[in-house]
This record gives sequence, structure tokens and C-alpha cells, in this order.
Amino acid sequence: MAEALRKSWYLTDLGLMDYQQAWSFQTRLVAARHSGRISRDVVLVVEHPAVFTLGRRGGREHLLVSESQLEHSGIPIVQVERGGKITYHAPGQLVVYPILDLVQNRLGVADYVTALEEVMIRTCADWGIRAGRNEINRGIWVGRKKIGSIGIAVRRDISFHGMALNVRPDLEPFCWVEPCGLEGVSMTSMQQELDKPVAVQKVKCSVQKALSAVFAVSLKPLAAADLQL
Repeated sequence: MAEALRKSWYLTDLGLMDYQQAWSFQTRLVAARHSGRISRDVVLVVEHPAVFTLGRRGGREHLLVSESQLEHSGIPIVQVERGGKITYHAPGQLVVYPILDLVQNRLGVADYVTALEEVMIRTCADWGIRAGRNEINRGIWVGRKKIGSIGIAVRRDISFHGMALNVRPDLEPFCWVEPCGLEGVSMTSMQQELDKPVAVQKVKCSVQKALSAVFAVSLKPLAAADLQL
């Protein structure tokens, strides 16, 4: 374990970034990681302006409002290559995109997804929220409400996309879809469960602690501009 703990990843906080801009940044990182231009794995932490995303399995059939209503709301729909179906991102939701070489980390896809779930479970526990897994769907749940989602993609053994933890987003737009393609499922947030304000910046500290423990790594902060892309 002591040997493993000497492994370090870069940690880059992107702040609030447009979804497609972050998506493009991820794909460039995947290429740089595969080619060796970046010698360490990178974890991106970000919030997105409101957006619905569709995974490889689609999800437009899980819209509960018309696309014209959605267009009127000003919230775009973006198709991407991650696993899963439709989901929603917004400010107040903490999104984590690990750009990892799964082979070097000796991780299979299923074990990697389980590890991401564990990061969110530990993060919630750090705030006194008892969250866990549910056989209905990957991600994490508080009772029958979902609080954290996972959707990943792998390209040439490099993972991207990742996990989204609801800290304090506006939950109403989740009601416009069947989140993750699940009928009758509602979403919750850390703030809703605690019934008090929760600062995203403080939750980032809990996530970093959990990432370090679950993956047995140290995290080295690095500005996006310093990544050699």
C-alpha cells in the first residue's frame, strides 16, 4: 500500500465550464494521455451550465416534456459517447472526469465504476448522509432517491466522462425527464437531504479526500493551462 500511495495524479479544477467545451478538453486529454505527452492521469473537477446529455443508449424517449418546451427553456441537449441514457447537469452539481489509463491502474471497467460509486458514498458520509448502491442502476442512492450518477467511456484503454454528484443543483429539470431512463425515479441532492446550505467548494475537498483514499493516490493540483495539450 505504501508503494501505491506514491502514485500521483494531477487534479485540475475547471470551475464552471460549458459542457461541450469540457467534452472537447477531455478528448484532447485522452489523446495526450494515450500518446504519453501527459505522463500522469488527470482528474477534472467541473460544474456545467444547465444541459441535458444523452449517452450511447440514447434517451430522447425518456423526455417527459416536448422538445419545443425544452427549447423554450434554453437548456440544450447534447449527444455524447458515455454509457447510460439521458441525464441533467447544472451549476451546483459536482462533476468529476478522471482521465485514467485503466491498464496502468489495473482496473477493469466494472471495478472502476464501483470505485467511483465508493468515492461518492464516502463523500456523502463525510457530510453525514448515508448513501449506497442500488441494483436498479449504477450510481448512488439515498433510500429510493438518486443522488449521484455515473457514465463513462473508454478509448484506447483511457477512461473519460465520469461521475456527477448532486450537491445543490436546481432539481426541477430532472422532473422533465426519466433520469438515466428510469421510470418513477426522483433525484435528490446533498442540500435537500441535509436541509441546509451546502457549499460546492467544501464538497470538493471531501471528493478529493475520497478519491485519494479509494484509488490510493496523491492528488497534485495543476492549472488547465499547464497541461501540455
